[in-house]
Amino acid sequence: MNLKQIAKDTAKTLQRYLTYQAIKTVLAQLSQTNPPQWRWLNNFSADKIQDGEALIEQLFQEKPELALRIMSVRENIAEEVAEFLPEMLVTGIQQANMQHRRQHLERVTQLNLSTPSLETEQPANPDPNLDSPSDLDSA
Repeated sequence: MNLKQIAKDTAKTLQRYLTYQAIKTVLAQLSQTNPPQWRWLNNFSADKIQDGEALIEQLFQEKPELALRIMSVRENIAEEVAEFLPEMLVTGIQQANMQHRRQHLERVTQLNLSTPSLETEQPANPDPNLDSPSDLDSA
């Protein structure tokens, strides 16, 4: 297990996601303040959203002010999130793991209880009134 490579891949994935969030944020702002520019950016980014870095490079060719705005928003989001992200990540994984283990244990327990070898055997009683003491005394 190459932890350094895992960290690099994780950072790259997080960077892509924060770029996506920055684009969404800028689009939301533009929808309120500049609908024509919102429409343009929405159309421009629709098929490029998977690779944020390539999108920003292409955006610099078309509308550098939008590229700078997205980069600024992305950096701001990163700074705000970085403060509590490590703790949230570890806590989230621990809670998810606990939930998966709980569900697995419940499934395993239910399967074991439904097998014939673990069922408690009770005698078949076709007439429930035969066990009552009053019925036995009058017989």
